[in-house]
Amino acid sequence: MSNPLTVDFTGRVVIVTGASSGIGRSVAVSFADAGAAVLGTGRNEQALAELSDGRPLIETIRCDVSEEDAPEEIVRAAVDRWGRLDVLVNNAGVFMSMPLREVAADRVRQIFDTNVVAPSLLAGAALPYLAESRGSIVNIASTFGHRPLAVASHYGASKAAIEHLTRSWALELASEGVRVNAVAPGPVETGALSSSGLSPAEVQQIKDAEAARIPLGRRGRPEELAVWVLRLADPTVEWVTGQVLTVDGGLENT
Repeated sequence: MSNPLTVDFTGRVVIVTGASSGIGRSVAVSFADAGAAVLGTGRNEQALAELSDGRPLIETIRCDVSEEDAPEEIVRAAVDRWGRLDVLVNNAGVFMSMPLREVAADRVRQIFDTNVVAPSLLAGAALPYLAESRGSIVNIASTFGHRPLAVASHYGASKAAIEHLTRSWALELASEGVRVNAVAPGPVETGALSSSGLSPAEVQQIKDAEAARIPLGRRGRPEELAVWVLRLADPTVEWVTGQVLTVDGGLENT
């Protein structure tokens, strides 16, 4: 896939979590197409190998971002390899359908450990290097972080937390020259629904219902999100911070 923007990231280093599929994969490829050295993380070793195959600017590390030592390990791998860090894309996340009648402590913890705790620890581990390069953080939020979502309220709450963290970190880190923004996707064609424990019939039912509610008439494509991640990370866009950009085909207006 060719880079959709005329943005040059040559000489810059980017970490993309959850890069083995979906939005993360598209983001990693787009950054590499724009000249960046990219460290992609994920849990699927085969998918990571396919991501880096034939792309010398992409290296990968297999890990679960919610594991205790993962944030330091990820940042150290990038800095040891390339000597710097310019962009952190907190994309790894877990979607889980969980009606309140079925709420379970371990499932709530899994959602927040992956969607809130891990990005926080990664940002903290990356901060010294981002401050040195006057780099940026781009978080992947969700339109459901500011729009109610029945039977997946804890997922929505975790994304609402990411929106608040984005704005608060932007305020906190502005004096260090580190920008923090987020992209909030609507329903996108990724494997998130299929991996959430729903049956194929349930997944298709949800997809059809979502497409029917979206004013532009369809679910999004990962590359349509990658465009905006690159734009927000672009070092020439130096007066934009603390923003949450919703890219959802108009869904939030319904």
